[in-house]
Amino acid sequence: MIDVAPAPLKCAYLRLDRATPLASASQSELLGAMCFGAAPVTAALPAGAPLVRVPMPALAAAGAEDCASEIWCGKGEVRYGTRGPLAFGYNRDLLFGAVQLHETSFDTAAAARAGKTPLQLASEAAYTAVFSLLDELAFPHVLRFWNYIADINAESHGMERYRQFNMGRQDGFLASGRAVRGEVVPAASAVGCDPGPLTVYFLAGRGQRPLAIENPRQVSAYDYPSQYGPRAPTFSRASVARLGEADVLFLSGTASIVGHQSLHVGDVAAQVRETLANIDAMVREANRAAPQAGFTMEALCYKVYVRRASDVPVIARELRAALPASTRILYLRADICRQDLLVEIEATAGHPMQFMADE
Repeated sequence: MIDVAPAPLKCAYLRLDRATPLASASQSELLGAMCFGAAPVTAALPAGAPLVRVPMPALAAAGAEDCASEIWCGKGEVRYGTRGPLAFGYNRDLLFGAVQLHETSFDTAAAARAGKTPLQLASEAAYTAVFSLLDELAFPHVLRFWNYIADINAESHGMERYRQFNMGRQDGFLASGRAVRGEVVPAASAVGCDPGPLTVYFLAGRGQRPLAIENPRQVSAYDYPSQYGPRAPTFSRASVARLGEADVLFLSGTASIVGHQSLHVGDVAAQVRETLANIDAMVREANRAAPQAGFTMEALCYKVYVRRASDVPVIARELRAALPASTRILYLRADICRQDLLVEIEATAGHPMQFMADE
């Protein structure tokens, strides 16, 4: 790989008791933070900095519940603000934001008359708010979206909740004049959390438009057939963003899907192996799009969503068989968007990373 200056974007996955020291040391550059788990959020961040808790426990390698934080930092002075429920931090080049909305606020007679569910309206409102902020602050490019949806596989109002979310997300894209398919669609993930508000957080930039990456082993999500719902999911499989002199890879949530069909139903080990095959294919595609980057499977930092905590030892065994022992892996207990999937993996690469095990 060609030596280049570090990306002006840094991430850390840390235990909550280590989040405050890092945040204190990085106050002038902290963009925002997420906390995963049931513990109260006590990290002392700069006044006004976005700090959002997701009711989704981190998992130790043996499957026991834990808590963790995800912290994003930039380079240079950061300003903070809010727009209604949306909190954000930004510098000259990068913007981090997070919004949480309670569906009960959208459970109205007017919504029923419009034929839209509360989750659909909450999702539309979240994305409309995000895109409005991007336009206001002149950040034209979304680098990555993360979505956490309570009871994602449950049915309400006659439809699976993930499908309701996809409808609302697409409504937000369209209402804001954004494309819902093709090379400008950002990377994203959408998984289920414990009961709580809809949570959407994101990174955006002012530099070059990210390169959208699709997987040759899979149908693009925005081209899924109607059997997966009245609206297709709105995301690309990955994206490569040029930040400063570095290329940063944002890998979307990836699972055991080939074409558009789930494979290895009920076999979590086989699902992990298929998922890794998909990740390998996307890393190869990313290197075709940005050959100077030299991304590798070994250099990725992985976030692994696990449906059943008891499966973590099996998943960890498969990952360690395929990846070096030094690979950075965070496990979270989550529901996957399809009921027949047991694990989903996302990843990033190309930026400085501090991890729980790094002492």
